[in-house]
Amino acid sequence: CAYRLCIMRKLPSLLPRTLTSGSSSSPALPDMSEVRSRLRDIVGASTNWRDHVQAMQERKALHTLLAKRQEDLPPRRMKDSYLEVILPLGSQPEIREKYLNVHNSVRFGRILEDLDSLGVLICYTHTKQEMQPRSPLSIVTALVDKINLCKKIIYPDCDIKFTGNVSWVGKTSMEVKMHMLQLHNGEYSPVLDATFVMVARDPENKRPAFVNPLLPESPEEEEIFKQGELNKLKRIDFSTASLLKMAPTAEERNIIHDIFLNTLDTRQGRKGTVSFRSRKLPPNSVWMEDAKLKGLQICHPQERNIFNRIFGGFLMRKAFELGWATACSYGSSRPFIVSVDDIMFQRPVEVGSLLLLSGQVCYTEKNYIQVRVHSEVYDADTREHQTTNIFHFTFMSEADVPRVVPKTYG
Repeated sequence: CAYRLCIMRKLPSLLPRTLTSGSSSSPALPDMSEVRSRLRDIVGASTNWRDHVQAMQERKALHTLLAKRQEDLPPRRMKDSYLEVILPLGSQPEIREKYLNVHNSVRFGRILEDLDSLGVLICYTHTKQEMQPRSPLSIVTALVDKINLCKKIIYPDCDIKFTGNVSWVGKTSMEVKMHMLQLHNGEYSPVLDATFVMVARDPENKRPAFVNPLLPESPEEEEIFKQGELNKLKRIDFSTASLLKMAPTAEERNIIHDIFLNTLDTRQGRKGTVSFRSRKLPPNSVWMEDAKLKGLQICHPQERNIFNRIFGGFLMRKAFELGWATACSYGSSRPFIVSVDDIMFQRPVEVGSLLLLSGQVCYTEKNYIQVRVHSEVYDADTREHQTTNIFHFTFMSEADVPRVVPKTYG
């Protein structure tokens, strides 16, 4: 089918917990502004730039609250971290403008920002120490494993609900599964599933820190936990199989060589020889090097997260928007996001950085376009470039698109 199916894993043992649980018999769900406010309270961050810097200095004293071993921390259940959050686009029209795009649907980049904030709060809920209002942990996004969408359009005038919980835990990392649903005809229907991996670090965000173990309570939860373990092993296998570490397989070499032969200009040159440089573009194709867009962001304090670095959700939004523009330019029509994979956060981005984004169409098939966005920071003093993130977005265009063809081995 045109879209990957959303798999809604509903846990029967997970009872809705909200930030306002216990305040009444049927509390209103928190919204995204409450999520971000709660995150600032947990960390002790300020909305004021100058106070914020001071608050980060004060976090150093929280080192004494860190566990020396994971065994010293009480186990938690999946339902302990379960949260539901509302995005009231229908019931509060005044917030729509921030989420609206020119096509009168919801900006997906804004949804990425919200998922990132919610994922962090879910992890803080899992690791909460009852007697401590402030957490000694710095919880940051390590990677987005996958986001699958099952709706072509996200409507700007219908309420959205996010749900999620911790689904797997290692020593210092946590996998979070989140779902997004939208209200239609009085019922919430699935829009997307997302899997994020978060890591816990010390109060100064310098070294790994232990997190509470996770205790599955049912066969279904056991299965979800096992899947989290498999996801971790797949990530390890994928990183070790990188072309920067390992040669292509025999199958990959044949694919590469077939592409090369298909672009080889076999017409003889003046000396009667065919050169490796004698290349021709196949019909209805585009050279990969001609399917690029670039962007630049100056990272202002407004975009900082609770740890005084640039907010990961902001980076995802900017990368997505460049990826969308790259797909739009390539396919000459409006692209729709289908899947997000392999967002790796390799290093934090400091406030004041120059952020360089490069969008590249890397694969096409029928009306599908896959775009890779490479993000790097440029240090004007040292003139050095350092990779911060790599993003992969799969879009579906309204019509079939030309085939993208690599010209170089890289």
